[in-house]
Amino acid sequence: MKKLLIMAVAIAACAGSAPAQSKYAYDPVAGVFEGSDKVTVRRVTFKNQYDMEVTGNLFMPVGMDTAHRHAAIVVGHPMGAVKEQSANLYATHMAERGFVTLSIDLSFWGESAGEPRNAVSPDIYAEDFSAAVDYLGTRPFVDRRRIGAIGICGSGSFVISAAKIDPRIRAIATISMYDMGQASRNGLGNALTPEQRRQIIAGAAEQRYVEFEGGETQYTSGSVHELTAGSTPIEIEFFEFYRTPRGEFIPKGAVPETTTHPTLTSNVKFMNFYPFNDIETISPRPLLLITGDRAHSKEFSEDAYRRAAEPKELYYVRGAGHVDLYDRLDLIPFDKLETFFAGNLR
Repeated sequence: MKKLLIMAVAIAACAGSAPAQSKYAYDPVAGVFEGSDKVTVRRVTFKNQYDMEVTGNLFMPVGMDTAHRHAAIVVGHPMGAVKEQSANLYATHMAERGFVTLSIDLSFWGESAGEPRNAVSPDIYAEDFSAAVDYLGTRPFVDRRRIGAIGICGSGSFVISAAKIDPRIRAIATISMYDMGQASRNGLGNALTPEQRRQIIAGAAEQRYVEFEGGETQYTSGSVHELTAGSTPIEIEFFEFYRTPRGEFIPKGAVPETTTHPTLTSNVKFMNFYPFNDIETISPRPLLLITGDRAHSKEFSEDAYRRAAEPKELYYVRGAGHVDLYDRLDLIPFDKLETFFAGNLR
């Protein structure tokens, strides 16, 4: 059973690749993300519609004229990660290019509220993006008609889910997107059989009895904690990001054993998550899908592109794997993102 659970959702914590050198880093002593003298950053909090507190980092270009209204971008982190892992990096670079940016911790993760920790709730994740738009759109220095969003890995599917019912999100870009529903139901390349899926669902359902009666919470998927001779390329990719100094970050109140791992009983909620259904209704707002041409996850961006209506673009980064686009500054197409948002948030 454990092996089947890992097969089904090893993908749920999007992670790692070859080490990348970056001047951008989280300072655990100061408690802030730092690294650019071109932007200012401060911690902010706001409520979503479920009265849950969402925590984010607000980045603004140094010297920005706050008497005028500016375009803004919400940035969501990979599934199972926190804003310090990739989202802050994107927010920093986009702020350097003139945008107000807000990276957020999704509910149940990082510094945002939600119990139990590491719970899966795709609807609330999508709501967090809309709540971030609420926050940005009520700032005096943000033009609420010019707000876009970036979703990295699993957040790519959450921002699409949000955008389908929130037209205030005027331009949407996804990076190394995972359709968390498809990945959980069928696995990568549709490798998960219906019988394996039934066993996973049955195991999670039985675990609910255990936890209802006060038993220990069980976790699943996420990034592995050690490599073995039998480790798969995807497990190695994840490990080299989340379990090394390259991307390792333990949120306040969390422990290494559960970091990146969703709860077993909630993770099956992804099987009811269909973010690409009605994706064509996002049109005429533009959609940019960025994936590495070597990414194990590129099938999801390709699927979204096939289903979406114009205007849409599928952009391949040559030589890039899935997690390369988390932090590889030599591969992340920031110029492409700047052109996309500058042109569509005019």
